[in-house]
Amino acid sequence: MKHFFNRRETIVTEALDGLLLTSSAGRLARLDSFPDIKVILRADWDKSKVAIISGGGAGHEPSHAGFVGEGMLTAAVSGEIFASPSVDAVLTAIRTVTGPKGALLIVKNYTGDRLNFGLAAEKARAEGFDVEMVIVADDIAIPGINQPRGVAGTLFVHKIAGYHAEAGAGLKTVAAQAAAAARDIVSLGMSLSTCSVPGQAHEDRLGANEGELGLGIHGEPGVERIALQPVVDLVATMTERLAARLDSAHDHALLINNLGAVPPLEMGVIANAVLSSPVTRRVRLIVGPAPMMTALNMNGFSLSLIRLDAAREAALKSAVGPHAWPPVAERHEIAIVPAPDKISGRDEVASASDDSRSRRLLTAVCEHLISLESELNRLDGRVGDGDTGSTVATGARSVLSRIDTLPLKDAGATMASIGEILSTSMGGSSGVLLSIFFTAAAKAMAEKADIAAALLAGLDRMTFYGGSGIGDRTMVDALAPALAALASGDVAAAAKAAATGAQSTKAMLKAKAGRASYVGEKDLEGVPDPGAVATAGVFEVVAALA
Repeated sequence: MKHFFNRRETIVTEALDGLLLTSSAGRLARLDSFPDIKVILRADWDKSKVAIISGGGAGHEPSHAGFVGEGMLTAAVSGEIFASPSVDAVLTAIRTVTGPKGALLIVKNYTGDRLNFGLAAEKARAEGFDVEMVIVADDIAIPGINQPRGVAGTLFVHKIAGYHAEAGAGLKTVAAQAAAAARDIVSLGMSLSTCSVPGQAHEDRLGANEGELGLGIHGEPGVERIALQPVVDLVATMTERLAARLDSAHDHALLINNLGAVPPLEMGVIANAVLSSPVTRRVRLIVGPAPMMTALNMNGFSLSLIRLDAAREAALKSAVGPHAWPPVAERHEIAIVPAPDKISGRDEVASASDDSRSRRLLTAVCEHLISLESELNRLDGRVGDGDTGSTVATGARSVLSRIDTLPLKDAGATMASIGEILSTSMGGSSGVLLSIFFTAAAKAMAEKADIAAALLAGLDRMTFYGGSGIGDRTMVDALAPALAALASGDVAAAAKAAATGAQSTKAMLKAKAGRASYVGEKDLEGVPDPGAVATAGVFEVVAALA
């Protein structure tokens, strides 16, 4: 798998510097012990409150450095990718940010983190620092395990501890709130692929139709492999297991975490499935969906829930400095606003009316376009995707099938109706362009009853939105000169101009719009644009009936 990096040995320090350079000036800083000791801390820290320190291996971004700031972490200690920071690094962080009120270390339940943070805490205490440590073990994937892993639920503890520390509480209170929160969190993850570590060979252990349930955040295998299913079924499996561990007498907060590679579109689908599941009867606050505790580029997500009380709710909803913590939303139903009528201030559809001349003209035009289907497809097969004739014929058939519903005595209303029909039945860009043409022409007719001027107004709007003009090898090459001639009242001249315009496209060796723009000169030479040919055919019929 490909990655963006310079050297594997410098990827973590360069990424942390990137975070510092893109954060607001004066908000974050790093120690001058870089790169051996990687500590990111609040630049404004004055040691007047309890310091909150967390960290671990890199690869979980924005955790942990992304959560350093007012109201959350005071400092984050980073190791290399998926490797715990050293005892010296953690001890250096403690020495740097701990003041008279002490420091709380928040550690995920992995052996390396427990040991390195734990020894650093003991050394700091020996030096006279007041230090407490809380271990988060929120993963419920493996039933009955003595040492559950710490995963994304750790962020709840960061937020709650940071809130109480920012409020000025003492170390015992902050540590007690954090420890109690850690006991009331459950998390479970799901992934469709293993993560890929930059600079290392990657081999996905999963089959094409497999996923993993109950995975960690370091690329370790999941507890079980499951068949790929619709999201609603995958989410149902996860939420059922989480719900079995919840206190049904209390509300909870839900954190929806992107493990790194799930696109926002799919995270939205996941969020919808989760929030439509029975577990949401116990959810009042929602955090995410967002990448918060990732596993590099793992194509998966995790769900974490914490039991709420008044203090935790206030803590989770409080504003913080780090942008990586998304605003907390209260659970709510989807708001629905009634859409306005299609046409405001007048009848939506003009009443049907008959006019023999209009009926004869419209029928003849539509039948002629239908007769051209094969020829237009043949031409388009040489310069495009071979469906212009079918597209045009579909539009013509739709107009014919509804001719008895058209207000044929009112030219402007008829144009509006044709525009509506083509927008829903014709398809492709040509259907939209012709709908724009007739809709704009109808509007112009409502202002002034001049068919030629109205059609020119439609052409103006069509070319504005479509971006094509004369010489671009489109229907405009026939339509524009024909309408210019029609403005003088000469229908025969208009038909001649349309035919000449269509023929001129044979010599145009570069199309500037449509699929023909991807075709080489040799394939375009001598082949007229099918849209222009269809346009010329329309004017030929109109002139014959004039």
